[in-house]
Amino acid sequence: MTGAARKLAASGAGLAFTGVALGAFGAHALAGLLSPADLGTFETAVRYQMYHALGLFGVAWLAEQRGGHPLVVRGGWLLVAGTVVFSGTLYLLVLTGARWLGAVTPIGGVMQLAGWLLVLLGSLRKAA
Repeated sequence: MTGAARKLAASGAGLAFTGVALGAFGAHALAGLLSPADLGTFETAVRYQMYHALGLFGVAWLAEQRGGHPLVVRGGWLLVAGTVVFSGTLYLLVLTGARWLGAVTPIGGVMQLAGWLLVLLGSLRKAA
């Protein structure tokens, strides 16, 4: 496995690990402390983190198959960054009550969309 693919796969594993840990924390430690709306927001953060963690394994495989195509690799890193921003701001919003973070969350979503678009374009172009 190439360096870029290996790092993307490791990032996916790291996001999956923390997603499981945060999901368990939310279900067990926060269930009685948060409002249903805040618990739902926390669960949304975990869900999107896990979706993108698993997706990164596919992106890593595609990066390997496409010879480390720059669009695929850049898209993968945008997915990592977008997930950290999207889910991270939701976690912080719920845990700190800093509602202004809700204005930052869509930036992470746009980064995720841009990442998937780059992966799509990289999958359609000739291998590097």
